[in-house]
Amino acid sequence: MEVGGLPLELWRMILAYLHLPDLGRCSLVCRAWYELILSLDSTRWRQLCLGCTECRHPNWPNQPDVEPESWREAFKQHYLASKTWTKNALDLESSICFSLFRRRKERRTLSVGPGHEFDSLGSALAMASLYDRIVLFPGVYEEQGEIILKVPVEIVGHGKLGEVALLASIDQHCSTTRVCNLVFMPAWFSPIMYKTTSGHIQFDNCNFENGHIQVHGPGTCQVKFCTFKNTHVFLHNVPLCVLENCEFVGSENNSVTVEGHPSADKNWAYKYLLGLIKSSPILLPAEDNDFLMSLDLESRDQAWSPRTCDIVIEGSQSPTSPASSSPKPGSKAGSQETEVGSDGEKVAQTPDSSDGGLSPSGEDEDEEQLTYRLSYQVQGPRPVLGGSFLGPPLPGASIQLPSCLVLNSLHQELQKDKEAMALASSVQGCLIRKCLFRDGKGGVFVCSYGRAKMEGNIFRNLTYAVRCIHNSKIVMLRNDIYRCRASGIFLRLEGGGLIAGNNIYHNAEAGVDIRKKSNPLILCNQIHHGLRSGIVVLGNGKGVIRNNQIFSNKEAGIYILYHGNPIVSGNHIFKGRAAGIAVNENGKGLITENVIRENQWGGVDIRRGGVPVLRSNLICFGYSDGVVVGNEGKGLIEGNTIYANKGCGVWMMSSSLPHVTSNHVSYNGLYGVAVFSQKDGSGEFPGGHGAQENFSEDGDAILWETELEKEDDPLRRPITIALVESNSINHNGASGVFVQSSEALQVITNVIHANGDRGITIAQSSQLTRVANNSISCNRQSGVKVEAQCKVELRGNGIYDNRGHGIITKGDSTAVVENDIIGNRGSGLQLLPRSDTKVLKNRIHSFRAYGIAVRGRVKALVQENIIFQGKTNKTIFQQITNNRECIMQNNKFLVFKKKSDTWRLVNPPARPHLESSHRGSSAAHSGQKVTAMATRITARVEGGYHSNRSIFCTIL
Repeated sequence: MEVGGLPLELWRMILAYLHLPDLGRCSLVCRAWYELILSLDSTRWRQLCLGCTECRHPNWPNQPDVEPESWREAFKQHYLASKTWTKNALDLESSICFSLFRRRKERRTLSVGPGHEFDSLGSALAMASLYDRIVLFPGVYEEQGEIILKVPVEIVGHGKLGEVALLASIDQHCSTTRVCNLVFMPAWFSPIMYKTTSGHIQFDNCNFENGHIQVHGPGTCQVKFCTFKNTHVFLHNVPLCVLENCEFVGSENNSVTVEGHPSADKNWAYKYLLGLIKSSPILLPAEDNDFLMSLDLESRDQAWSPRTCDIVIEGSQSPTSPASSSPKPGSKAGSQETEVGSDGEKVAQTPDSSDGGLSPSGEDEDEEQLTYRLSYQVQGPRPVLGGSFLGPPLPGASIQLPSCLVLNSLHQELQKDKEAMALASSVQGCLIRKCLFRDGKGGVFVCSYGRAKMEGNIFRNLTYAVRCIHNSKIVMLRNDIYRCRASGIFLRLEGGGLIAGNNIYHNAEAGVDIRKKSNPLILCNQIHHGLRSGIVVLGNGKGVIRNNQIFSNKEAGIYILYHGNPIVSGNHIFKGRAAGIAVNENGKGLITENVIRENQWGGVDIRRGGVPVLRSNLICFGYSDGVVVGNEGKGLIEGNTIYANKGCGVWMMSSSLPHVTSNHVSYNGLYGVAVFSQKDGSGEFPGGHGAQENFSEDGDAILWETELEKEDDPLRRPITIALVESNSINHNGASGVFVQSSEALQVITNVIHANGDRGITIAQSSQLTRVANNSISCNRQSGVKVEAQCKVELRGNGIYDNRGHGIITKGDSTAVVENDIIGNRGSGLQLLPRSDTKVLKNRIHSFRAYGIAVRGRVKALVQENIIFQGKTNKTIFQQITNNRECIMQNNKFLVFKKKSDTWRLVNPPARPHLESSHRGSSAAHSGQKVTAMATRITARVEGGYHSNRSIFCTIL
């Protein structure tokens, strides 16, 4: 490209010598010259920007080594901002005092200093007219009395910043003033260096040391490229003030205080400041794909819809039964080995099959096969994630969350939430942008209905970064807050606003502290590596905590206590050194759709009156338990996926009254659901569990001990007994449900499948434990075991295809009523010595052992049961000793006499039954004829607990 016959490079060399006015004139020559001037961005425009004594590097003080996107644009923005104070002259032009405007056009320059026209600032101001320029030459100027500015002037220091120092107390009474390139220090008689109550003050490239600056509404201020050393900026009822590219160092109190609601009475500069702010580049990017999350709400709703499970027991090989259930080539039919466990409990040793290795292999049988066809419906949960994720966790494999759990960017969240977008776009009160607050006590203090917006600032090495109290509102966007000696952001006494896109880390107390009815929106932040909790909500604090990354904090990621009641949704809370979320001391909260993973303590920890609603969360890969409900913990735990934690899925301690319902609890290292009592014993529990140490209370806890607010909350139904209901508990390392408690408990309508030990183990139950309407199948040992001195009611359960006995009991008060106990490897029901059991109206079948086995002296009433014959005619009833206390009445024993015998499993159909379920076509299958002897049972979950398909149990 050539302009006027000269090469482009030569033109650039020539233009590099031009000053700003000449560059502007050259750009108006023609289009080619305009583009040529623009091409000087990294050369001449950079020189002009850095050489200007009225400004500093565009990214000072936070990123002085990072070049701006355009030096010309940065210089333009500063130039326009530096002229804001003169905009008042345009209003004067149309006024009747036209002579005033003429004097502004002919304004003088007054020189102050040794050998110049004036020797002090006061004397120069006495002679100044409207919009005159007063230049202070290098030196120290100390004014002995308060200076009152009565006419608009510009006060500028000559030379480099620091060469001109002014010790004065200035009170501005005029409409506008500009101060540039000065070092301000307080006079001997007052700490106030500058004050205005109605006018507009503009500070550019100044230093302020050891004093105060006060701006009262309707006054306004514009501060840029200034340093404040132990200086307090006090803004009272200001309609709009802008602090930009400033540094606040070593404050002994707050660096900036914003007090009072913005004044409705606005001065002339308000509209110009607002226009300048809107014309500046916005800090929110169009996209930010490396940040946070939102689950697909529509797909989530579908995933948690009620599930219908059909169990089909039939006589032929099902096309969906596992291939491994058939004998392997070269193996002998019927080569089954068993090992006898404690109390005579038998555990069959067979190859693993595709449903977790719990389906037995069978024996060849020449006779026609016995066929049952039973079906029922179960209202149970389906996982929030696909079956591929909820399969067995691979040892050592990295954790890959599905794409539906990727966090949204801040831009995406603001697009969805119009209220949050309005907050992010609003400008009211004080705007603090791209400033550095460091090495002092406080950053920004907003109080008494104040309004402040903070964008792109750095707060470091302070006692606290931001405090918002007394009905004030703050908007914080993309700030860095770290190494505070207390909390990073502190809200109390109904403070609120928007805290979005910030990076909050390495703080000594909570990253965000919410108290006393404060109600902020905390959105898309990264809160990490705190020395205590990530977010604390207490003292009736509220708030919406959404779509944040909260990780690697020393205490709980989110800690709710003393009647705190936030909404916590869509967050990723991971790798904490304590619990992911802790709810304590009567804390509440709606905790929904979060991913809580890889935390050292429980994923969620509920204790001492905590009563949250925990719904539709993914709690996985924890190094301890998934959910811990400690002493006096309460709440609703509903529809969560609790997966692959090294401890238990759900751990419940004494005096807790949770409602645990519709959860998917799978592949946890120990029990699926464990209920322990600390009252009866030493408090030493299996697996190294016990009372975990209490969370720290972040100080002054006694202040928040107030009465619990009364409210009618439909999400928190009052319950007087712990309830484990309608959960899918499968593939856990130990028992699906383990009970060692002195308190009442109900375990109803759960699907307990393929766990590594028993389905349900009741080791201690001094009060009644009610186990009703559960499906208990394919567990590695017995379906249910009841230890001595336990009070248990087993009613309406379907207990199928477990490797040990169906039920084994030595409890002193056990009722086994109306259960279907079919196809278990050991006896259907085994009664151990000194047990006291009522066995009423059950249907019992075992292929290889006895239907009912009585071991030793047992007190029992066995009445009105139907006991099916197994493989041989000796497998109906066994009683080792002559026991008169074992009463047998009105039982029905079904024995094969010929192959054409027909058995009907009707009235009722196969258990468990749910009163609200719709059986549909299941009744058509309940009367399937028996055509041959049963030879073996196989079972398989065809994705029933992991997908939309049904459960098929096949008796071959």
